[in-house]
Amino acid sequence: MRRLRFPSSLPLDPYIAALVGTVLLAALLPARGAAATTAGGVSTGAVALLFFLYGARLSTREALDGLRHWRLHLTVLASTFVLFPLLGLAARGLVPYVLSPQLYTGLLFLCLLPSTIQSSIAFTSIARGNVAAAICAGSFSSLLGLLVTPLLAALLLGGHGAGLSADSVLGIVLQLLVPFLAGQALRGPLGGFLARHKKVLGYVDRASILLVVYTAFSEGVVQGIWHQVTPLRLLALLGVEALLLGLMLAATSYAARRLGFSRPDRVTIVFCGSKKSLASGLPMATVLFGGPQAALVLLPLMLFHQMQLIVCAVIARRRAAAPPEPATYAAHAASVPAAR
Repeated sequence: MRRLRFPSSLPLDPYIAALVGTVLLAALLPARGAAATTAGGVSTGAVALLFFLYGARLSTREALDGLRHWRLHLTVLASTFVLFPLLGLAARGLVPYVLSPQLYTGLLFLCLLPSTIQSSIAFTSIARGNVAAAICAGSFSSLLGLLVTPLLAALLLGGHGAGLSADSVLGIVLQLLVPFLAGQALRGPLGGFLARHKKVLGYVDRASILLVVYTAFSEGVVQGIWHQVTPLRLLALLGVEALLLGLMLAATSYAARRLGFSRPDRVTIVFCGSKKSLASGLPMATVLFGGPQAALVLLPLMLFHQMQLIVCAVIARRRAAAPPEPATYAAHAASVPAAR
């Protein structure tokens, strides 16, 4: 029997450590009064900048070129925006015995988010999957998420503080969509600058999200919402999220095999269809959820993000070490997408 080997060091993302530190800072030194007003205004601007940079970086040509893998992309999108929300709705039966209503709102919001881009590409590459398809799948998911996530939130979370009023629609358009489209429009003249300063702009991305987290959690601390969260509830949330991730990994793997995808495409489907984007979710939550509730909505997302990194790192390294498929099966599987 082959022995299961875990990697020597699990990926404790330094960025997650920074997020935890930001939450602790908000707990010890929350922004109050005029400082809270200033932080809120700067946070709004940071979200707009974040989505401007997303738009400026996304290659429209790469996304269009990837349309030839339409079966793969439809499979990933169905996992992200259909199966994930259905599982989130099924978790409603855990309230109030396992999850509090506030934590369930955060869990359901997590299920409505688009997939990741960077980590999906990285894990797909490690596991010898279809990297080009992973780039396109992440791009499509992010693009659709700008529209689909708010609409699903309006439909499924209308009674939980995320109904799309005129103000929230305007907020989504001004803070997310307009900057994103502006970035796309200016991608040509800004392309060289973005390429030369990619590392620095990555720090800008992360600093913007840290500011969003600090602002949201500061308001939660000032309003005293953390008295509603007990250690037992947090453990229950971790258990539910572990089950959610396990179900999605199993479902995407099974579906990819049943649909006859090649091994590289199956790897892409598993990693792109089972994860959720922290980078998109944090700023979206601040727009869709007003007041201190945003802090509790963000908590399930941050926990799930670290969990998916650890689990997918183990899977990616195991698949990288696995022997190639038999030639007959690989040739048969590869012929199925080619015939579509």
